[in-house]
Amino acid sequence: MCGIVGYVGNQQAAPILLEGLSKLEYRGYDSAGLSVRDTDVDMKIVKAKGRLKILAEKTNDGQALEGTCGIGHTRWATHGEPSKQNSHPHCSDDKNVVAVHNGIIENYQELKAKLQRKGYSFYSQTDTEVAVKLIDYYYKKYLGTPIDAINNAMVRIRGSYALAIMFKDYPEEIYVARKDSPMIIGVENGESFVASDVPAILKYTRNVYYIGNMEIGLQIPLQLNAHSANG
Repeated sequence: MCGIVGYVGNQQAAPILLEGLSKLEYRGYDSAGLSVRDTDVDMKIVKAKGRLKILAEKTNDGQALEGTCGIGHTRWATHGEPSKQNSHPHCSDDKNVVAVHNGIIENYQELKAKLQRKGYSFYSQTDTEVAVKLIDYYYKKYLGTPIDAINNAMVRIRGSYALAIMFKDYPEEIYVARKDSPMIIGVENGESFVASDVPAILKYTRNVYYIGNMEIGLQIPLQLNAHSANG
């Protein structure tokens, strides 16, 4: 199973993400990646095939990736071979949307064909990239909010998923959504954490919110909001 960790706060995110992912290594994985940003800086993505220590070495234990908002992932290949290209996070072409994902999207081929007809191209073999670009498509089509875009995508995705998503236009915010795959949010002293399992964030907080099935959550400093997806 894959692992997800996210952080928003006043500390550097990357070392916290690496620490959290290390607590999820027991789930098994074949690659790992991070995406981190500051308020006025584009999202940076670093990925590596193999053990988490390779990603740690590439980022100097996270110190080389500056930013106080970020998501991290350890991947166990389902769609697409183990590779840097197929590892998470995945992004839209303009990095408008960046996300990590656990689960399996059963109708990803159908959704991918629809997006290709709309002009989207794909660089990986994964179902996750399809989900990211589907969210990007609805965000741009309706000129709405991240919640609107995620909700529209959730209605059309079949399968299981836990998603942690960052939007270029919404710095210091991480959106999460789940269906039949676990996801939690934790808060402590103005910081916010997200993870696919409790051990990833136990070092930082015991104040945990379990996101409900078909629920969308917003992870921001000092606040915690949640919304139900409507079909």
